[in-house]
Amino acid sequence: MNQTANATGGQAYTEVRFYASVASFVLLAFFNLVLDSAILTDGRLRSQARFVLLFHLLLSGVTYFGLSGTFYLLVYSEAPVSVPGCLALLLLLMTSGSTILVTLTMMALDRFLAICHPLAYDAFCNPRRVWACGSLAWLISLVIPLILVSQDEQHGGSRTTTCSSSNLHSSHNKRGAFKIFLICSCTALILYSYAKILVEGKRLGVLNRRNTRAWRTIAMHGAQLVVYIVPAFINFTLQLVAQAGCLRESARELFEVVNFAFFSLAQCLGPVIYGLRKEELWEVTSRRVPAIFWEVKGTLEWLAPGPEPPPGPEAEAERATSPLETSSLA
Repeated sequence: MNQTANATGGQAYTEVRFYASVASFVLLAFFNLVLDSAILTDGRLRSQARFVLLFHLLLSGVTYFGLSGTFYLLVYSEAPVSVPGCLALLLLLMTSGSTILVTLTMMALDRFLAICHPLAYDAFCNPRRVWACGSLAWLISLVIPLILVSQDEQHGGSRTTTCSSSNLHSSHNKRGAFKIFLICSCTALILYSYAKILVEGKRLGVLNRRNTRAWRTIAMHGAQLVVYIVPAFINFTLQLVAQAGCLRESARELFEVVNFAFFSLAQCLGPVIYGLRKEELWEVTSRRVPAIFWEVKGTLEWLAPGPEPPPGPEAEAERATSPLETSSLA
């Protein structure tokens, strides 16, 4: 078995990673086409930050899984690739993966500003600024991959190579440190945003036992965040345990590929379920593809709405003043 196959967990495991990436790409590509086209063609949706950020989340997700499938296909087939071509693929792969996490962070900050500072949020948000913020996520995500890839300009090499992450001459520990730094920074911002949202919800009297929709929305956000963050920490922990001699290399590789396959499916489904829970987007997509989307309506109804608040002036006031009740925490 060659060095490239070993670097990615063995040729058999590379095949599993390839099929997991392709399956996630195909599934997400379909929903990406339907949901993103709905956002782009509906003036109401494309002028709101939460839908624009959802557009970028879906786009970065489908880009990541498409590039991931291409990368593992090249590794599995041991196809010769030019060094610049391999580095470009790794650059795009790391950028799209980082964009997913950065976009999730911007979505949390967007809801924090909308709920805790509504006047400033309304004054700031216009269609041009909203789309600029979405593009900013890609630029921010490009910084760390550029730092890692730029170090390879100082290294010579053959004109062709078998593509793998080992083509990056920066050390594995350095790449891991950058990755953990990005994840921890984004996680801190997301937790801060939702802590402030919870405090504001308590202050307004919105987060009570009756408002099950708000609690389910918060739970959905937490679950979506977990499926993007936990895999990196699992792999990091497995590497530390293996380096300490407490875990065989073959067992570590097996755990890593199971981790990759399981969370790939969860990551591709998360944005879809999350997006379809938004009432405005659901209305547009269900009119365009009614046969498919009404099939999943029962599941989404279980995930989204709670019991209706009792009629009366108090309930109407709660509904009118509750961003947590009337819109998803996107």
